Amino acid sequence: MGYDIADYKQIDPRYGSLDDVDELIAELKKRDMKLMMDLVVNHTSNEHPWFLESRAGLDSPKRDWYIWKKPKSVGPDGVPEPPNNWAQILGEANSAWTYDDKTGEFYLSLFTPEQPDLNWENPDVRAAVWDVMHFWMKRGASGFRMDVINLISKDQSFPDADIVLDPGHRYQPGVKYFVNGPRLHEFLQEMHREVLSKYDTITVGEMPGVSDEREILRSVGANSNELRMIFIFDLVDIDKPNVRMALKDWDFKEMKSIVARWQRVMIENDGWNSVFIENHDNPRSVSRYADDSDAWRAKGAKLLALMQTTLGGTLFVYQGEEIGMRNAPATWDISEFKDVETVNFWKKCEKLYAGDEEKLAHARKIIDMKARDHARTPMQWTAGVNAGFCDPGTTPWMRVVDDYRTVNVEAQMKADDPDEYSVWQFWQRALGLRKERADVFVYGDFHELSPEHPEVFAYVRKSVEGERWFVVLNFSKKELEWAIPPELEVESWVLGNYVKGTPDKPKQASVPLKPWEGILGKCR
Repeated sequence: MGYDIADYKQIDPRYGSLDDVDELIAELKKRDMKLMMDLVVNHTSNEHPWFLESRAGLDSPKRDWYIWKKPKSVGPDGVPEPPNNWAQILGEANSAWTYDDKTGEFYLSLFTPEQPDLNWENPDVRAAVWDVMHFWMKRGASGFRMDVINLISKDQSFPDADIVLDPGHRYQPGVKYFVNGPRLHEFLQEMHREVLSKYDTITVGEMPGVSDEREILRSVGANSNELRMIFIFDLVDIDKPNVRMALKDWDFKEMKSIVARWQRVMIENDGWNSVFIENHDNPRSVSRYADDSDAWRAKGAKLLALMQTTLGGTLFVYQGEEIGMRNAPATWDISEFKDVETVNFWKKCEKLYAGDEEKLAHARKIIDMKARDHARTPMQWTAGVNAGFCDPGTTPWMRVVDDYRTVNVEAQMKADDPDEYSVWQFWQRALGLRKERADVFVYGDFHELSPEHPEVFAYVRKSVEGERWFVVLNFSKKELEWAIPPELEVESWVLGNYVKGTPDKPKQASVPLKPWEGILGKCR
């Protein structure tokens, strides 16, 4: 199931078959593992039979399965004007509406013209979605990651969006009219009632654009009867102003305050966190939050691993994160970037800033820092051709990042440095501790230490029985001293990202920290 679904109950032959899925589920169960499916039901493919029938004519039985509107007007050049000024999410230079010559109306396509939005106001659409979910649950799936699920309810008046982008942008972000729309919770509760309540499920909703605590708790509170958890975007949107492909200044204190805030919110309100800092829609975390230079990449990746494995909630690790994969280098030609959002952004900038080298350079900087392509380069399995991702005679969809000969799974699994873990080995060790002490790191209490420190993120995790552990993370290139609070009595240092054994650190007064160093200790 990709992002523009042409058939919700089949597997694209390029990727396998339903028999392959059945085998996967069976083999996972033998290993005490479960399969979470990706559920994409805000929109379908424009090749889906539902949309083909909807597009067939104004009187089609499935016409109102999608969101069709007449043109707002027809310009003097005879070109129909979209119903409102909403911008396409993956290319704000374009309208979120696509004109259909055959029927003379526009259909809503928030992401791309190939992804028409379903009309969730129609109960037949919702019933069809419940049927799809039952199909996969009965087949043995254990739940769903729900793609942009908070976009399914739109303001039915479809008003114009406020003008927030620079002059030259004809279309504007319409997020206030479709993010957590008026009937979202009604739809999610119906989903729970009709499908999710009938199975032992895990669910996580992708919910961009919402950070209001009360609104989020309506979805993930213990008694909400909606979802188990959602992906909260505050951290991955820390550098986002009005649109994703833009930059906003941020500092480390803001970063750690976001993490600490959501840890406390869920603990105090009986909710549940998802823990993530990387996914398919964001750049590599070591490039974004740490230092991806050759000198510090591994240390920074392990620092981020230590933070995530000691935070409460359900941890999601993205492919390549476990070996510290980094962004594509800035030396790549723009032609190497393939994602539709990047392509649309660069086309817009070339048009708006033609001849302005300074603005074009800034646009390229945005791509180098934030393009989704960075998370979509081939997985680096080996030092062989194509990083072992595909056969030597095959061309992968994107160029492999140049460092694959040294940054790859095989090398990190076999690493035998007597003094230091590879990134992969460190993840394995940290995940082992998280599993062994789930009472502390998954379910325990959270209390931040030194919240005003400009470079250190430190916190205590405590089990119900009162056992305390604490984490100290130096998010800087500096060597510094962190003062141990008087209320902490250090019993032992257990894990660090610089050494394979027990970190050799003092247990009183202050702790010296090297650049990008993270340590885990246990309290008396």
